Amino acid sequence: MRKILAVIMLFVLGVTGAYAEEKNSDDSSGFVYLSEAVPDAILEIRYYGTYNFVGDRIDGYERPVAMLTKEAAKALREVSDELVKKGYRLKIYDAYRPQKAVNHFESWARDLEDTRMKDYFYPELDKSVLFDQGYIDHRSGHSRGSTLDLTLFDMSTEKEADMGGTFDYFGEKSHPDYKGLTPAQFNNRMILREAMMNHGFKPLSTEWWHFTLKDEPYPDTYFTFPVK
Repeated sequence: MRKILAVIMLFVLGVTGAYAEEKNSDDSSGFVYLSEAVPDAILEIRYYGTYNFVGDRIDGYERPVAMLTKEAAKALREVSDELVKKGYRLKIYDAYRPQKAVNHFESWARDLEDTRMKDYFYPELDKSVLFDQGYIDHRSGHSRGSTLDLTLFDMSTEKEADMGGTFDYFGEKSHPDYKGLTPAQFNNRMILREAMMNHGFKPLSTEWWHFTLKDEPYPDTYFTFPVK
């Protein structure tokens, strides 16, 4: 019995220690607006509007602007410069995400009766599995300020590039290497992925639109100031 209690205490202390390393901050001095840092980027901030998986404007988004750490914004400018030469602009769906917004997602996910946007964003899933399958969590890398969600805008067609799936779709077709893509759709995903990786961003295996700066300046800090 003592051995079991000891194991439990070690586990609790380990979890507590992990969270103790994290910290919250409301200091926005290390951030910049993407409209200034990457002037070629197009902004479509989904969580400021109602076309998102919740169906409401998300807490913490007070203006339809995008913010990133200075380091991530500098790297993104390099991505933009590379892609403009190839006929594309970047279209930003989300960048820095305040902790208040993450809390809003958590609250929404616990309300299993609210499925207004299911047909658009999670038609293949029961809402009850969103926590277990990792779609919703109590923390987000976006809150550290060096993660963003984006796509390509094709200047020749004046439309978004066809990625074979929509932003924030909860399902396998959002995986970058999803087998159901056409060659053109897969190529578009790879154009974005290659450009981001060329300039220091790392991709996510489950979301073709999601990238984080490898050398993010605040790896253990979750920011709380609103997007405004």
